[in-house]
Amino acid sequence: LVFCIVLSVTVTLLDSVKELNLLYEKEFFYLDWFFTIVFTIEYLLRIYVVNRSLGYIFSAYGLIDFLAIFPTYLSFFIPSTRYFSVIRVLRVLRIFRILKLAHYLEEGELILKALKSSRRRIQVFVFSVFLLVIIIGSLIYVIEGEKNGFTSIPISIYWAIVTLTTVGYGDISPVTPLGQALSAFIMIIGYGIIAIPTGIVTAEMITSNKNISTQVCKNCSSEGHDEDAEYCKFCGARL
Repeated sequence: LVFCIVLSVTVTLLDSVKELNLLYEKEFFYLDWFFTIVFTIEYLLRIYVVNRSLGYIFSAYGLIDFLAIFPTYLSFFIPSTRYFSVIRVLRVLRIFRILKLAHYLEEGELILKALKSSRRRIQVFVFSVFLLVIIIGSLIYVIEGEKNGFTSIPISIYWAIVTLTTVGYGDISPVTPLGQALSAFIMIIGYGIIAIPTGIVTAEMITSNKNISTQVCKNCSSEGHDEDAEYCKFCGARL
C-alpha cells in the first residue's frame, strides 16, 4: 500500500508534464485507474473494519482517502475534471500512519502534543508580532512616503513583514537614511523573533515526553495512547 501511494503520487506529478503526458497518456490513464481501485478497496475495508464507520468517513484521514479516489471517478463522467486528481498528492500524508513504526508515531505524537500545549503562548507571540508590524509599517509610511513606493499603510505593513522575516523580496525598499536605519533594526530583531516559537515548542516537547504505543482504538480509530493504557482516552472503549 505504501508503494502504491508513493507510485500514484509520482504518476500524478509526471502526468502534469505535457511532454510525458503526450507520450504515455494511456499508461498514466491505466495506472491511475489501477491505483484508484486499490485505494477504493482499502477505503471500503476501513469502513467495514471500524465499529464507528461514520467517525472514520468524516475524519481527516477518511476525507483524504475519499479525495484520493473521488477525482478519478468524477473524471469518468466529466473528463475535464481529470486534472483534479492532483488531490491524490494528499495520499502521501498516509505513509506515516500506515507504516505504524513506533519511532514515527511517538515523535509525531510528541510534536502534536507540544503544539497543543503551547498554542496559547504562540497565539500571544503572533499577536505581538502583528502589533509590531503595524507600528513598523506606520513608521516607515511616515518616513518614506508615497514617493519612495510606500503608497499606503497596508503596503508598508507588507514591507515590514517581509523585512522582519528576513525574506527581503526587494520590490519595495527604503531610500532615506532614517528608513534604512529602521530597516537594519528590523532585520536584526527579526532573527531573534523567528527563534521564539522554536523555543516555546521545544520546551513543551521536553516536558511532555512520554512513551506512546502504536495501539489504535477500534472504536474511534484514535492513536497516541500510553503504553500501559487499557482504555481509549478519547472514547473510553477498551483497547
